[in-house]
Amino acid sequence: MDSKPTRMNCAGGQVVFIDKGTYGGVSLDGLAIGMVGQSPDGEAMMESMGRWPFVYIFLDEKANPEQRKALEAIAAQTIPPAASPEHTKTFWVPISRTVEGNEHNVKIGNYETFSAHLVEGGMGGPTKIVNPPGADPIHKEYEQGRTTSVHYKDGERNWDWKNTNYMFANFDVNSDDYQKFLAAMMQKMGAEKK
Repeated sequence: MDSKPTRMNCAGGQVVFIDKGTYGGVSLDGLAIGMVGQSPDGEAMMESMGRWPFVYIFLDEKANPEQRKALEAIAAQTIPPAASPEHTKTFWVPISRTVEGNEHNVKIGNYETFSAHLVEGGMGGPTKIVNPPGADPIHKEYEQGRTTSVHYKDGERNWDWKNTNYMFANFDVNSDDYQKFLAAMMQKMGAEKK
């Protein structure tokens, strides 16, 4: 997140599957939110926030009208404004996940499919990353993995990758966690401007 890409840019995405959750009084059980984006060539993700060439937000099409409003609000709070509004688009698509043995498989509409698995740590067990650069309440801790395949296609991009970074986490998060995080970020950004 805070290092220069080893190749041209840093690209990828995330998907959050809500096992159990609410927004206000609206149940969001079984719904999902995803995003795909790309940093500018030669720049770290964090240093280029707001200037990414694109960010696509994917929201679960099976949501009812109240749930759709809730998913839009959550996406606005949890997906950073990495691209300008004219380079940020939202799509309502089916989003699914299956786990077959060690392999995690995700499909985001007709845009992306990926398969990945966790990697073992040097002392056995899962490789766990805690408090990485750019951590927020969702990304504060995760298990490290590797992609088996990533296929992404939209009108401008056609990616076909494998053996890239994969992160997996189960987490509990609430609005208070995000309020504290945003307050700390604003304070940090204010200090950096001085």
